[in-house]
Amino acid sequence: MSSIKTIFGIILALLVISCEGPQGPPGFDGRDGIDGQDGVNILGQVLEIQGTFSAENNYSILYEFPQNVEVFEADVVLVYLLFDQTEDSNGELVDIWRLLPQTRILDQGLLQYNYDHTFLDVNIFLEADFDLTTLLPGDTDNQVFRIAVVPAEFASDPSLDLSNLESVMGRMEISSNEIQQIELD
Repeated sequence: MSSIKTIFGIILALLVISCEGPQGPPGFDGRDGIDGQDGVNILGQVLEIQGTFSAENNYSILYEFPQNVEVFEADVVLVYLLFDQTEDSNGELVDIWRLLPQTRILDQGLLQYNYDHTFLDVNIFLEADFDLTTLLPGDTDNQVFRIAVVPAEFASDPSLDLSNLESVMGRMEISSNEIQQIELD
């Protein structure tokens, strides 16, 4: 009888120990989706606008978010300037995007592309320590910007490099061909 109790005790101890193993790192608790799988609902969006800075618009480009773009006050709005293009190993053009603010050193002095935003609009503007009317068309005409609307909880992830547009788009699972392109007057 004693050996049966010992064997039963060992089996019971093994069952209890096997239920308590090392735990992995904490993860995100996702919302249950329609299909029953957990997931994260990310509503981020990227838009591309093209506009010209001039004395008539006070060297600023105001873009009001359309109704189909939902921006919450807590969202992070990032603006990237198409700074240059280069060729890849196949000879195809690759865009080089830089997060604003962006400062350029010109013969006239310092020029900065900067922006501010609300949940209603984005205002992209030029600041300089010289007369902006002396700027060349390459610095003002047909400038291309990408505006990324990133949910706050998503943008707070320390592993996300917000200065890298490709990283932001990749994390939000947005490809370049999905970006709405808007030409402003």
